[in-house]
Amino acid sequence: MTPAHTPAPTARRRTHSSTSLRWLLPIVLVLFFLAILIWLPWQARQMESNERQEQLIADTLWVEQTIRFQLGRDEESLRTLGVEITAGHLSPAQLHERMTRLLKNGHELLRVVWLKPDGQLGGSSDPLAAQVELSPASKNTADITRKTRRPMYTQPEAQTHISSAAPAAVLMDYHVPLFHGDEYLGDLVATYQTSALLDEMVPWWFAQDNQVSLVDRDDKVLARRAAAGPGHGVYTHKRALDLPGASVTLVTDSVKSEPQLLPNLLVGSVIVLSLGLLWSLLALWGHISKRLAAEGALRQQMTFRTAMENSLVTGLRARDLEGRITYVNPAFCQIVGYPAEEIVGKLPPMPYWAPEAMAEYQTRFASVLAGKVTPQFETFFQRPDGERVPVLIFEAPLVDNDGKQTGWMGSILDISDRKRVEELNRQQQEKLQASARMATMGEIASMLAHELNQPLAAISSYTTGALNVLDREGAVDCTILKPAMEQARAQAQRAGQIIRSVHEFVKKREPLRQEVEITSLLDSIRTLIELQARQSYVSFRTEIPADLPPVRADRVMIEQVLLNLTRNGIEAMQHVQPQRRVLNVVAAYDEASAQVSVAVIDHGHGIPEEVAQRLFSPFFSTKAEGMGMGLNICRTAIEFHGGALTFRANPEGGTIFTFVLPAVPVATEQET
Repeated sequence: MTPAHTPAPTARRRTHSSTSLRWLLPIVLVLFFLAILIWLPWQARQMESNERQEQLIADTLWVEQTIRFQLGRDEESLRTLGVEITAGHLSPAQLHERMTRLLKNGHELLRVVWLKPDGQLGGSSDPLAAQVELSPASKNTADITRKTRRPMYTQPEAQTHISSAAPAAVLMDYHVPLFHGDEYLGDLVATYQTSALLDEMVPWWFAQDNQVSLVDRDDKVLARRAAAGPGHGVYTHKRALDLPGASVTLVTDSVKSEPQLLPNLLVGSVIVLSLGLLWSLLALWGHISKRLAAEGALRQQMTFRTAMENSLVTGLRARDLEGRITYVNPAFCQIVGYPAEEIVGKLPPMPYWAPEAMAEYQTRFASVLAGKVTPQFETFFQRPDGERVPVLIFEAPLVDNDGKQTGWMGSILDISDRKRVEELNRQQQEKLQASARMATMGEIASMLAHELNQPLAAISSYTTGALNVLDREGAVDCTILKPAMEQARAQAQRAGQIIRSVHEFVKKREPLRQEVEITSLLDSIRTLIELQARQSYVSFRTEIPADLPPVRADRVMIEQVLLNLTRNGIEAMQHVQPQRRVLNVVAAYDEASAQVSVAVIDHGHGIPEEVAQRLFSPFFSTKAEGMGMGLNICRTAIEFHGGALTFRANPEGGTIFTFVLPAVPVATEQET
């Protein structure tokens, strides 16, 4: 009996085991599903928390860089002001105005003062301030900056004596030491209010989400801004400000708390339950999304391109291979004064072509049709009201995607302002040259008086002798009086030549380029050069080849250059031995470059290296009474003629100034 019933328990155990497995699998799947439902919101909560922390760190870094950038701008402005103070370029009124402007540009600044070495006030942004008392820490910083010659900040601290408008404010001074050579001129001190740093430099949107504080090395709060209340201490970040001499840290504490789990759980459940519904629409949605994305990208590109073309100040013009205008942008329409509908589709002649330049336009248009376009050229257009507009045009081939040329693309720049500036500069140079000539005449006025006295005295002597002969003899022999009269006439002509040279040199006139000989230029001012040479006991010599070709130049401008260079050479030899006081003017012609060079050679003291670097700088002069414009004007005049002015050391001692000018081409026999 027993063997017959033994299989029953085994079968029941197998059936129970299979039933348990059938139930266990769904339970495991449900538990796994529930675990996923719980894990996904928790993971989303963690990701959200990490994103908030990372965003806080990025925003804190941005605020720190903003504060440091503004402080850097203030530091640069203060250093620039310090340089001008040490150079002595600022009057007290100008110094006060510059300091006041610094306060207006940077509201974080409370005051700017200049303290001299003795503690006296050299200048202040507050016109009523009579004396400024620094804190002990600020005085210690001043001593350090004086020794190291480097600007530094003081450690922020509470001060009650700085201003009645800011009692017990936490302030920070920035010291800029002033040195003129090795001479200490005091400190330029700018005072910051730490609370103003946060109020002025922390954006409102950041302050609405975070509590922003400035703390010292001991975590003592120096300033705090909490527009939306105190932070919760969940998301915080510290960032040290890189301030030399001061330890200040920017601390941000977000007002946001940790993300709630329940809302994320509900959102996660809805998302999971909605996946089945969205699955059927996934394919259609993907297709629609791609299509909408492509259309949006195309629309955005077209909008961006249109906005970019409409915002350009450069005119754009497209033409086909027949010369018909196919496109213009608003800037081009503004330049020519015609709307796009009156220009697009037209063939030359264009309505903005000026009648007097019609032949030029037609010639250039024929070159364009022939494929020989000029890449860059200047011309002018005429607006409907008759106004001429100078323009600079850049032409380039217009090529399609297949590499085939479909026309020409032109960029047009309105250069009216540049032309006005060039004309203004030219007029200014003329005024400077006239002033330099007048200054030169003032310097040699006494020598002119002495030089004119000799021919006038000679004339007086000859005429007196002739009158004495007439008184002694009744019948006068003409052969006796003729030499005296000829000598008197020669002396009168000599005096007249001196007066004419001075008059031609100083009179105001427009630049006129013409063919002139270097020999003729020297002869016209030789009298003025010899006047200065005799005054300083200098021998004046010239070496001009007889076959030297002429140059095309303005006579008076080149005369002024020669007079300035020779005068400098004469003055450079005032303290050398008399036998070495020789001034040479040597001219030569270089066939390779087709240029005429003129060298003014002196045997003076030479030019030191530190002076040579700034020799042509405006308003730089080694003379106590010099204006510093002579050599600058000379170089400008030579460059105006397409030449160059250089200098080098004379091997025999002294300096050689050389300028070159383009020579006038000499016609060959075949050309004639």
